[in-house]
Amino acid sequence: MAVRDPLQLDDQLCFALYSASRAVIRSYAPLLEPLGLTYPQYLVLLVLWQRDGVAVHQLGERLALDSGTLTPLLKRLEQQGLVERRRGEDDERVVRIHLTPAGRALRGKARRIPMELACRAGYDLASERSIPRGRPPAPPAEPSGSPPPSLGCRRSLRDLVRLRDELTALARRLSARPER
Repeated sequence: MAVRDPLQLDDQLCFALYSASRAVIRSYAPLLEPLGLTYPQYLVLLVLWQRDGVAVHQLGERLALDSGTLTPLLKRLEQQGLVERRRGEDDERVVRIHLTPAGRALRGKARRIPMELACRAGYDLASERSIPRGRPPAPPAEPSGSPPPSLGCRRSLRDLVRLRDELTALARRLSARPER
């Protein structure tokens, strides 16, 4: 019996994750373009919409971006009038990033993006409420006779949450292992 070559590209977990990541990021482009944002800019704004006034170094840690990538990204957001940099009140060495009124207002326009992206990927988010990270989804409700979800969504939020949690757990396990 022939032994399968373990170095086949299509059999590599890293390649599957890389390909999936690139496809997901590409699928954001048509949703973000009307807002004048790139995917990395959207990630920065997601952090700031969750907690405004984050220090630049914390933002870089949260997004796993080095300063060489983050600095020009913040500069572009600042030029667009969405964020502003301010020196820390307690420590002038610390630079904090704050949303401008335009940056805060953009949040309302961006609210549809997660649902639209999930539906494009075939997930039905309209029939279920958001499930917090790390909590098991509630059992499905009885069918209500409502029309099928729009945009051709086929999978449930439960599937999407399970996938998100599995990928998050995988990333944590791989990050926790010391390099050899």
